[in-house]
Amino acid sequence: MATPRARAARPAAAPIRPERWVSDAGDAAQAVLLVPADLLHERRFEISCSLQVRCPAELDGEWFELTVLADGALQWQRRIQASLPGQSDSLDYRFSRQLAAGQALRLVLRSAVHGVVRQRLYLQAEQD
Repeated sequence: MATPRARAARPAAAPIRPERWVSDAGDAAQAVLLVPADLLHERRFEISCSLQVRCPAELDGEWFELTVLADGALQWQRRIQASLPGQSDSLDYRFSRQLAAGQALRLVLRSAVHGVVRQRLYLQAEQD
């Protein structure tokens, strides 16, 4: 009778870690983020966009604006009046984007301000 041979266990495939891409433009007027293509997998991303400003102590018509472009197309745009004298204020926008295998994503945030100080322009794409 033959002795059974032990088989070497195959290592389990390492779990795929979710992708996270960030562009922190600081006080710049524009942020750009390129999510590269993955040739093998379809992916879904939750995208967070934020413009933070500092308002003057006395308000008199100050405003700020955030524009979001996804692959060159307008995704969202908003201009609001500053409403927090002497404090920070922000515009935030979130959306999801499905990417087919082989598809990259180019995101651009543009900001405009009048009478407020731009503090931070931030863009993040996090895989679901």
